[in-house]
Amino acid sequence: MTVLEHLEPRKVFCFFEELCQIPHGTYDTKRISDYCVAFAKERGLEVLQDEVNNIIIKKPGTIGYEKSKPVILQGHLDMVCEKLAGSSHDFKTDALKLYIEDGYVKAKDTTLGGDDGIAVAMALAILDSDDIPHPPIEALFTTDEEVGMGGADAIDLSVLEGRKLINIDSEEEGILTIGCAGGIQYETVIPVLREKKSGILVRIRIHGLLGGHSGVEINKQRGNAHKMMGRLLYCIKKEIPMNLVSVDGGSKDNVISLESTANILIPADQEAKVRRMVGEMVQIWKEEFMGEEPGLVTDIEVTTDCVTDVFDEASTDHLITYLVICPNGVQEYSRKLEGLVETSVNIGVVETNVDSVRTVSLLRSSVESRKQQFREYLEICAKAVGGTGKTLNEYPAWQFRLESELRDTMLNTYKELYGKEPVVSTIHAGLECGLLQGKCPDLDCVSFGPNILDVHSVNERLDIASTQRTWEYLKAILKNCK
Repeated sequence: MTVLEHLEPRKVFCFFEELCQIPHGTYDTKRISDYCVAFAKERGLEVLQDEVNNIIIKKPGTIGYEKSKPVILQGHLDMVCEKLAGSSHDFKTDALKLYIEDGYVKAKDTTLGGDDGIAVAMALAILDSDDIPHPPIEALFTTDEEVGMGGADAIDLSVLEGRKLINIDSEEEGILTIGCAGGIQYETVIPVLREKKSGILVRIRIHGLLGGHSGVEINKQRGNAHKMMGRLLYCIKKEIPMNLVSVDGGSKDNVISLESTANILIPADQEAKVRRMVGEMVQIWKEEFMGEEPGLVTDIEVTTDCVTDVFDEASTDHLITYLVICPNGVQEYSRKLEGLVETSVNIGVVETNVDSVRTVSLLRSSVESRKQQFREYLEICAKAVGGTGKTLNEYPAWQFRLESELRDTMLNTYKELYGKEPVVSTIHAGLECGLLQGKCPDLDCVSFGPNILDVHSVNERLDIASTQRTWEYLKAILKNCK
């Protein structure tokens, strides 16, 4: 028996578990794409696979729905790969280790990939069914959504007949998403000059933070380990002679960084002072977070009598200055929708090379002029420390449509099932609907999904009961698309 075999809806969870056995991190989607091709061919369904592994599977409508307009079911094949420090899990080769706890599906020590494996699983369950009424289905599975939406950017939509697209990439049940922020992935490179010095090598590691999705959870003001490290290093540098050796942490720009490690070289007689300063800063952080970062830990390891290559004085100052001044977190709230984040920045990646330090930030905004404004802020910060910056990827916002036949159908269906209206809103996160609608302006898009908590983090979990309700809702929507 598999871990999820006894859960309902059985077919959805069985497909989800099969997907979890296939490594499918961003840029590593060939195997899961081939799985979808094999799935379609085994059932005699038309399938198209393009050069970047996007998949389109077509299934005719059921009896009575043969001449209905097609509906597109859309999700993405890749997942964010994060794991606990010290975990031996290899996302290139290992299956996810699923388990059930307190009504949720989780993965041991790693992200779960419910974002967006559950969309693929639900679409496969529809395609596999012979007892669910539905119009012609065009299942669209894109790749590399989590880093720049490369699959959606490359997809040729001319082969699709449908103009109603249901995106199953939202993570809060009862909310219909009808718009999203645009984004910019921005890289900064700060040059470094090195010199040899002797002293005590101190390794400082900040970890145990909650992390999370840099769009959906940016308003929760969770700690960003890179910004915290910059603050700590600035305080140390003010008090004692210190040279940086390296600063590293984070692997995804769309994940609030939960770990950062710095190696610094200090005089032999300053070890006790550094330990005291780190301890004082940890206490300050705990008071500021007010219990909302319960796992925060800062470790110190010391190597004495060390001779090593360090950043020179100017390079040390430049990097610390950048970590302190670069924008991060919520920058603007919407002036029309109370509580909705309009603009945010997340510095997600910092990596040290021999002669430079590279950072990658993800900027999001639902207002194009603000998006460009904060791109300029990042450019100014780079120039201020002698660095350079460039845009790696950019995707448009998904604009709200005044009229939407699909939205009306989904609203009415929700009221039929639950006797109340769902929340209709926009989201401060990137969804592929913006790119897809840009390619096909008459595309009518709505996004929804079951409750998935703490996506993009090792605490990610999929609500089992919510998944069942969402499945019943999806079936009812398709039934009403006659």
